[in-house]
Amino acid sequence: MKNTPFTATHIALGAKMAEFAGYNMPISYSGINEEHHAVRNNAGVFDVSHMGEFILKGEKALDLIQRVTSNDASKLSDGKAQYSCLPNKDGGIVDDLLVYCIEANKTYMLVVNASNIEKDWNWISSFNTEGVEMQNISDRTGLLAVQGPNAVKYMQELTDMDITNLKYYTFAKGRFAGIDNVIVSATGYTGAGGVEIYFEDKDDNAAKIWNEIFRVGGPQGLKPIGLAARDTLRLEKGFCLYGNDIDDTTSPLEAGLGWITKFSKEFTNSAALEAQKNNGVSRKLVGFEMVDKGIPRHGYKIIDADGKEIGVVTSGTQSPTLGKAIGMGYVTKELSNEGSEVFVQVRDKALKAVVVKMPFA
Repeated sequence: MKNTPFTATHIALGAKMAEFAGYNMPISYSGINEEHHAVRNNAGVFDVSHMGEFILKGEKALDLIQRVTSNDASKLSDGKAQYSCLPNKDGGIVDDLLVYCIEANKTYMLVVNASNIEKDWNWISSFNTEGVEMQNISDRTGLLAVQGPNAVKYMQELTDMDITNLKYYTFAKGRFAGIDNVIVSATGYTGAGGVEIYFEDKDDNAAKIWNEIFRVGGPQGLKPIGLAARDTLRLEKGFCLYGNDIDDTTSPLEAGLGWITKFSKEFTNSAALEAQKNNGVSRKLVGFEMVDKGIPRHGYKIIDADGKEIGVVTSGTQSPTLGKAIGMGYVTKELSNEGSEVFVQVRDKALKAVVVKMPFA
């Protein structure tokens, strides 16, 4: 397993560790519920240094991004970022990602999922016919997500950059916790607000940043948070997880990602996806709450009142905020409307659930 710059720190703090995307990652520290509530109500720190980062440079960098991503990156100006995806040629998704505009029309950073770093690199490279300079900086980039309603207030103490007034999906680059060339972006995967902090993993940058973050935030209740709470937090907000809710077989339109699928330009498989939009999808990703007692798990069948299989659970958990079981899954278009009654097959039982609007909380 690979380590992040913070693996030894997690172990020293007593985190429960496990393999995730090839990395030795902290799953939980004090417990999922406690960590979840810490982020929702105050602030928490996630080590997400396993994520991948690519730099694309040159006059044709934007053109390459436009061809391989579904969103319209031409709308980005310096200091802005957007959520997007890499469509494949068969109607599915290679990966979802963030596109950062470092310098418009010249330099961009793509942030991809840890499990897809090599896959995404090869995919984007296969379209690089115009000599765009590509750098895979994943192994030398550290990344912490400081999330929660008080996160920005705590982090502002560590920088002269005005991060308090950063709008959602914008970023600043400068000195943070005594380290230069740090990107602080108003992004994250929890729906609780906060920032993500990118830095070069050299010298003792990681230790300095971690220690400074907890120096200012620790006395105010800032806690280290594991990947398990990251999953419950993102699910409550209805955020897709690649490999669960979206993959090579799910289209962005089926997944409710039409808002990042812009047909004002041509991109990989755009004609087929536009036809799908015009004709309508046959299945949709929906959120549901359990009516009967039971927790929906990834891979469980979703059936209708007659016992006919209509879909599959892609994500599910017991929501710490709501105190009830929730999930996401693909169902037939006919049963995708809010209020529709569906059933989750748990072993030999059909447990009732109802389709609800997302986010859940």
